[in-house]
Amino acid sequence: MAHVSAAGWGKGLFTLVRITAMAFRHPWQSGFAIGATLVASAFQLMIPRLLGQAVDHTQVALEGGAAGQIAQDALLTTALMLLGASVLRGMFTMVQNYYSESVGHHMGYELRLACYEKIQRLSFSFHDSVHSGDLITIGLLDLEGVRMYFSTALVRMILLTILIGIGAYMLLSTDVVLGLLALSFVPFVAWRSSVTQLRLRATWLDLQEKLSVLTRIMEENLGGIRVVRAFAAQAYELMKFEAASKTALALAHRRVGIRVVNTSAMTFSFFVAMGLVLWVGGGKVMSGEMTVGTLTSFLTFMTILQMPVRQLGLMVNAFARASTCGTRLFNLLDLEIAVRDAPQAKELRRTEGTLRFENVSFAYPSSPMHEVLHDISFEAKRGETIGIVGPPGSGKSTLAHLIPRFYDVTEGRITIDGQDIREVTLQSLRQAVAVVQQDSFLFTTSIENNIAYGDPWAKEPRIERASESAQLHNYVLGLPTGYDTVIGERGVSLSGGQRQRLSIARALMLKPAVMVFDDSTAAIDAATEQRIRTAMRKYAADRVTVIVAHRLSSLMHADQILFVEGGEIVERGTHEELLAAGGKYKALYDLQVRPGDDVKSA
Repeated sequence: MAHVSAAGWGKGLFTLVRITAMAFRHPWQSGFAIGATLVASAFQLMIPRLLGQAVDHTQVALEGGAAGQIAQDALLTTALMLLGASVLRGMFTMVQNYYSESVGHHMGYELRLACYEKIQRLSFSFHDSVHSGDLITIGLLDLEGVRMYFSTALVRMILLTILIGIGAYMLLSTDVVLGLLALSFVPFVAWRSSVTQLRLRATWLDLQEKLSVLTRIMEENLGGIRVVRAFAAQAYELMKFEAASKTALALAHRRVGIRVVNTSAMTFSFFVAMGLVLWVGGGKVMSGEMTVGTLTSFLTFMTILQMPVRQLGLMVNAFARASTCGTRLFNLLDLEIAVRDAPQAKELRRTEGTLRFENVSFAYPSSPMHEVLHDISFEAKRGETIGIVGPPGSGKSTLAHLIPRFYDVTEGRITIDGQDIREVTLQSLRQAVAVVQQDSFLFTTSIENNIAYGDPWAKEPRIERASESAQLHNYVLGLPTGYDTVIGERGVSLSGGQRQRLSIARALMLKPAVMVFDDSTAAIDAATEQRIRTAMRKYAADRVTVIVAHRLSSLMHADQILFVEGGEIVERGTHEELLAAGGKYKALYDLQVRPGDDVKSA
């Protein structure tokens, strides 16, 4: 346990050092912030002394005479100095706050870009195992904790060190006994403030989790609002949301209780210390050991120190928050990317347009001992269509996802025109391989922008031709604003078949060497699918087409059909050859095309 704790502290310290180094990448802003902090602290420490002197000058001026006139002049000078010190302290504090925030926002800008860029490059295997809400939390809340580190932790530490350290020295050097009494509240307030902030930090993390649950409930409800209404489940959903809200409310009340109780205790200890200083200091004034101005400076020092001492807890919390948030954020930024360009990767050269699987086996990184595909081999030349069929869970979609290198093969290799796809750049590979998936994700923008997503600068006639081939053009023309029509979130305003046709049109825009249809016509009726297949013949003539489907009518025209079961190719051939073989493909064909025969024979 001690070893784990030491390792945790070491990692947290390394994280803070790393964040500090990031802050000092902006030397001008950080330098101005720290310099302004030092100057503002110096003027802050001058104020109690000047105020004490002003009180003494006032007392002498009240006595009259020549000394009173001199004191009166000195009082005016001291008052002007006090005003000047206060104004300059305010100005330099403003500079400190401005440049501290500037450093934080520069760090936030850099980290947001780095975080988003990392998420864009991380492999499918990573996204398979991580909830998108967790990534959003890292990119928003954790990043904010790191961004605030410079102003709330580092600069505040410098400020508090100067105010408390030099302030304590000035008090003790003036009068040891009175100085100790004036500082007597500091250890208690510092301790309670730190404990309070850490407890509030822990409860905030709990509250954040409860609020995340609320967010998930609301997001799920909004996403499935049609299902909720269809099953008249509004009361149930409201009850579920109310239960989660009550849990969050109870935790929020607990946080308020912690803050109120500890704030009251810290304030009480401060006034007890101030009362002791007044009692002992007043006795010294009456005995002539101390002037009223000196006692005033003690009380002013205490008032000035009260807030910095309370901020010790905020500073401790800021360090703890930056350490925790930074660790999570850097864990994401430092992740090794499973699928990336090889060191000497070259652009994919398209020549004959031949796709080849050579003894390919694959296991997901989460289950390396369980092979999803085993010893898969086939070849498809330009103009040929490969059909892949098989029972659910047989590895059909996985096979399709290996072609654009969403995952890397475990054994064997996949080549396009003799080039191993692991040795070419991902950019050129994914421009050459277009995948149309069953789950058609669409962006909340116009139909035209969704179709032209892969080539935003495409001309309108090209967009329309792709739309025509996907049998979507006539539907779009019937809309009031045509291709400028903005579709709803995730394409909710379109039917399932329309979304799939739009995805097909988007893929056709790329002019790929390999087209992969991963059960992408499942929501399209048979007649429309037939029209799409007819329109796409000219596209298929110049490229390899891979069709993954459960419906045999989608791939009966294929030049070669692979029946995959248990991750292996158990049958292969044309539609006619597989029917003649009388195997698993024939049994599936009979089930889909002539299901009534089974009923009659039964």
